Amino acid sequence: MQLFNLCIKKCILHRKYSLERMATFKDWFLQRRPMETDLFLDEVLSRVKEFLASSQTEDEIRPSDSHTSLSRTSDLQLPLEGRGLDAALDDIEQVLRHSVRTTAPGFMNPLWGGLSITSIAGELVTAATNTAMYTYEIAPIATLIESTILKRIAELAEFGTSQGTLTTGGSNGNLLGMLCARQAKFPMSSHAGVDGTKMVAFVSEESHYSFNIASNVIGIGHSNLIKVRCNEHGQMRPDALEEEIEYAIQEGRIPFAVLATSGTTVKGSFDPLREIAGVAHKYDLWMHVDAAWGGSCLFSSQYRSLMDGIELADSFCWDAHKMMGIPLICSAFIVKDAEILQTVCSNGNTAHYLYIETGENVDLGRYSLQCGRRNDALKLWLAWREIGDAGWASMVERFMQLANYLEDRVKNHPSLELMSERMWTNVCFRYVGGSSMDERNQINAELRQRLIQDGRFMVSRSTINQSIVLRSVVANRSITEASLDAFLERVISLGKDIERGLPQQ
Repeated sequence: MQLFNLCIKKCILHRKYSLERMATFKDWFLQRRPMETDLFLDEVLSRVKEFLASSQTEDEIRPSDSHTSLSRTSDLQLPLEGRGLDAALDDIEQVLRHSVRTTAPGFMNPLWGGLSITSIAGELVTAATNTAMYTYEIAPIATLIESTILKRIAELAEFGTSQGTLTTGGSNGNLLGMLCARQAKFPMSSHAGVDGTKMVAFVSEESHYSFNIASNVIGIGHSNLIKVRCNEHGQMRPDALEEEIEYAIQEGRIPFAVLATSGTTVKGSFDPLREIAGVAHKYDLWMHVDAAWGGSCLFSSQYRSLMDGIELADSFCWDAHKMMGIPLICSAFIVKDAEILQTVCSNGNTAHYLYIETGENVDLGRYSLQCGRRNDALKLWLAWREIGDAGWASMVERFMQLANYLEDRVKNHPSLELMSERMWTNVCFRYVGGSSMDERNQINAELRQRLIQDGRFMVSRSTINQSIVLRSVVANRSITEASLDAFLERVISLGKDIERGLPQQ
């Protein structure tokens, strides 16, 4: 203690602060009154509850501040001296005031949204317990919870004996899938490295951009990630896949992975997994499925056929933070061959300070690329226990019902045009106006921008066959038929207003 106090005094003298002006660690933390802490947490909870409640009643879901104005008006500087709990409450109010209300009915922008109260409670408990997931020793109940979740996800895909890990998102899951594929084809790659100039993997031309990133990380480069042609519905064509594989072999290249997608980002398309698996197995290639967005269909007996053949894959990933409404991030990677996953995540026996052999292989850190990894399993486990498989199925089917409703409204309105056949809850459409492709694109680009500025609805903008489209996604429990009606009314109103402002021909 004397040494500690001496160091503190030297630091204070060095920075020219007096002892009287600087609170000691004991004053600041150890002697904080329990009542003060309780009141602070109560006030925080009150503000969060008010924020969530107002998201269901207020029209504006996105603040109108520009980057410049928010940077100028917000107080974000880090102080030299502490400001106390009252100031922390002010800071929390500032954050909530300038945040997008992602649980509001008008929020249909990304592939996630909505609210799960039990999951929010799980986040609170996770922060309070503040543990890492690398060993059973430091995270006993959390290890069992994550293992339970991974086992159940594997069962949904009829994977049988398997292993997995929770990851930082579908992008990380796709990286793991490609690493496992590389290891399966080149067993020495994790030790000796690889010459990536001849290795090739195959993805749908509609696949997620994370495969491009992963191809760089695993050492094969973007040019060795072959984009396979899709049909008019945005699904990978098995015949085109086989053509590309044959062509690569003839060029002296080495195919090692087929990377399918269940739920593409823009159209929500599902690749024909059973047919693709037939091609992959014919050429002895690893098959990974990016089911980050569409994997939730496995809960529904009505829609699980969208992933017919998933049991034939070698690995897949699924994001619970997407359609299931679990707070970001909550994502799983599942693989049939546990040994391959452990090998690609191996630390080379250098982490002797973490992993102690006990005869039980229960430490989840052995199957993860991360060391420090938070307990993301708890929030999903609590939500799953709350509503069960049946609840998840009902939610998926309700979202599909709402997407059907939106699709029908679009098809039956003369000012709107559906731009792709729908398989999932992505509804891609545009406002029909203008006399040319350029004018239609101009109208829809400006329309989306005005929706954002308006602040009542958020949808994303994408491109299909050179046409700018509005992509609305139903993945939010607050969405209703009434909110969808209001959304389309606003789209049509803004579209007409923009069209009137076009130069007369």
